[in-house]
Amino acid sequence: MATSFVPQKQDRAQDAEFKAALHGKNSTSKTGFIAAISKNADAQKAAVTEYFKHWDNKRPSTETEEDKKTRLEEYATLTKHYYNLVTDFYEYGWGTSFHFSRFYKGEAFKQSIARHEHYLALKMGLTAGMKVLDVGCGVGGPAQEICRFTDCNVTGLNNNDYQVERANYYAKRLGLADKLNFVKGDFMQMDFEPETFDAVYAIEATVHAPVLEGVYGEIYKVLKPGGTFGVYEWVMTDKYDESIPLHREVCYGIEIGDGIPKMYKVEVAEQALKNVGFEIVHQEDLAARKDDTPWYYPLSGEWKYCRSIGDLLTIFRTSWLGRQVTMKSVGLLEKLHLAPAGSQKVTEALEEAAVNLVLGAKLGLFTPMMLFVAKKPL
Repeated sequence: MATSFVPQKQDRAQDAEFKAALHGKNSTSKTGFIAAISKNADAQKAAVTEYFKHWDNKRPSTETEEDKKTRLEEYATLTKHYYNLVTDFYEYGWGTSFHFSRFYKGEAFKQSIARHEHYLALKMGLTAGMKVLDVGCGVGGPAQEICRFTDCNVTGLNNNDYQVERANYYAKRLGLADKLNFVKGDFMQMDFEPETFDAVYAIEATVHAPVLEGVYGEIYKVLKPGGTFGVYEWVMTDKYDESIPLHREVCYGIEIGDGIPKMYKVEVAEQALKNVGFEIVHQEDLAARKDDTPWYYPLSGEWKYCRSIGDLLTIFRTSWLGRQVTMKSVGLLEKLHLAPAGSQKVTEALEEAAVNLVLGAKLGLFTPMMLFVAKKPL
């Protein structure tokens, strides 16, 4: 069943110009915190305005149906500017793989992140030489790992010029440019020819779609018959009830802090896959497994789970204490005109996301790792 949703109009020349204005001509020369506070002030102001116009002076109790409709209609601009604002903070705090993962007892943070990517590749049956599409590829961390794990060839699709540039830079630096390629594009209106890819995956990315049938339908189109689609989807669980104010506040906090036009329940994602023609062969909420170490511990800052010096540094940056240090430091630098205006506002939104991600998990309302593996029929 095709969706009637009309994708947002693209202006790639304007996007490229904005990226250059925000980050300068050599946008790969800096990374992390330094890159975050080195953006052009005027371009940063424009990005802050364009993103936060969807959220300023609005809460679940006061937002209108028109507010919700506008976020869906302007999904591409909303998401694009979100990542214009947060990519450097993500790299500073989390690394180049922008996703969560399960933890086995004694498992280090980076090891867990890589295993989560390996597990998806395993469940999808990715093998050497396959032509694979990564939908919403970030700066390429998962594509690098999956390429090295399976020896497949990965094309990454991303609507943010800055992330595309960084992903290609990292691929070249790691000697993987012959296996990895990252391109600009909107996953609601892909430019690839039909039946191009042997497999397609998405890791915590299609949540940015305004309508799940839209992105799943595009994936179905570019996938070869018999091909596999694997996704770690962000969804609200069956326990979520939008009529309960606390539930909606949690969901809203995740949306505002993570650049999401609208969060959907798991049943919506499942039905959307079926509506566009996929046959679901495996589905499981990995967050529902009874792990000794919770997936959200890097955000909740439970130090007892750290297993290395690297873990301590990472968890400090991502924990409540570390986030407060970052937020106050950015605020001070902003007051001293050493960071562009709006930088602290971005960290405050990320803080709202972190708090509600943890609360949503503890209440059983949210999962970032609803795994679906689906087949396109022959």
